[in-house]
Amino acid sequence: MAPSAVETLEEPEYGRLWDRFRRQFAFRPGMTRATWPAIKEPVASVTWSLGALDDDAGYQRLDAMVAAVNAGLWACTPPDGTLLVLDWHHVCYRIRPHRITAEHSPAWSASMMPDGDYNIHLAEDFSFGTFGHPWEYTICVMGKPLIAEVADALDRTLLRRVRESGTPVVRPEQTR
Repeated sequence: MAPSAVETLEEPEYGRLWDRFRRQFAFRPGMTRATWPAIKEPVASVTWSLGALDDDAGYQRLDAMVAAVNAGLWACTPPDGTLLVLDWHHVCYRIRPHRITAEHSPAWSASMMPDGDYNIHLAEDFSFGTFGHPWEYTICVMGKPLIAEVADALDRTLLRRVRESGTPVVRPEQTR
């Protein structure tokens, strides 16, 4: 029997994956600016502010962001590959994007939007993915292939990069 498109992660695997994530990304959760960005962002990463979504009454920007990131994750995942969906303190999943069909609603098990908790979508080998930070209100896109897939769309949709490769982006108005 073929594996399901969406599987719930159970213990002890759930715990092992979070431990691995904590180690690899030096995850340090916290609600204060002193702990932000909460992970050691990889060299190949871009972090966008989600502030442009604040005035998004019809959710057009949110929908465009979600569609762009989902399409990028799908494009970067091999046909038989899997993604991990880690939602801090909630049910976590392993998904097979290329097996997801119209019967799965929503199309993904969880949005990458940080909705009060950290939200992480990662390749099984942690080589690319996203990290949504609820209190900093950002999304970090990791891995060169995924950045190449989504950068233009996120620049148009979210408007403002906060960090590149873990280094703050200085906007021209900040240098005056």
